[in-house]
Amino acid sequence: MNRSCVNCLKTLMIYLNFLCWLCGAFVVAFGEFQMMHSKYASLVTSFWPIYPANTLVVTGTIVTCVCFLGVLGGLKENRCMLMTFFVLLFILMLVELAMACVFLVYSRKIDTYFERDLMHSLEIYRQSSPEGNKTIRDDFDAVQHLFQCCGVHGEADWKGNVPISCCINDPCPFIHTNWEEGCLLKLRNWFARNYVSTGAGVVTMFIIQFVCLCFTIPVFCHFSKHGLGYQ
Repeated sequence: MNRSCVNCLKTLMIYLNFLCWLCGAFVVAFGEFQMMHSKYASLVTSFWPIYPANTLVVTGTIVTCVCFLGVLGGLKENRCMLMTFFVLLFILMLVELAMACVFLVYSRKIDTYFERDLMHSLEIYRQSSPEGNKTIRDDFDAVQHLFQCCGVHGEADWKGNVPISCCINDPCPFIHTNWEEGCLLKLRNWFARNYVSTGAGVVTMFIIQFVCLCFTIPVFCHFSKHGLGYQ
């Protein structure tokens, strides 16, 4: 392989790694935005490690670090950096595949945890004083107001102690009508949409990472063959 071909592959690898780094940085920023504006994390606690915002932040942070190493290794033509980048990126891709399998295999179990956590949060809300458990109370009110729902399965979950956030009218009159539909299905659909967007982003990064690996191998082999890459 002549030098011009190697330079072409190296340039493509650097640009792809930089693109992957930008994607990782955007994913981190989007995950942080979701964390700051989400009102549902306190209501569903059993599977917080795979909560969409947490998944985005962790995955994006690792991707930015690994891809930065790839960009630096390509610019400096450093064989050690390229080998470290290759190994770390390969492990990251395996982890992403494992996460996808976990989501597929345990999707029904996650739904069970989801319902249990919502019922637990509702009971805390129902039994607490107006000044107690303010985070859960505020989050549950925000969910019911935003999704136009009441309780987990319906108004009956509140056992007569229905909060104003269930009211259809705003402002709520003295004699009011509440939303009939429960929040479980609507929140579950909201989480499903977030997981779809999260999955689409992870798949896109996975494809870019795979192409980066394909370009890294011939560049590294050329450096190894000619004894380059450690200066």
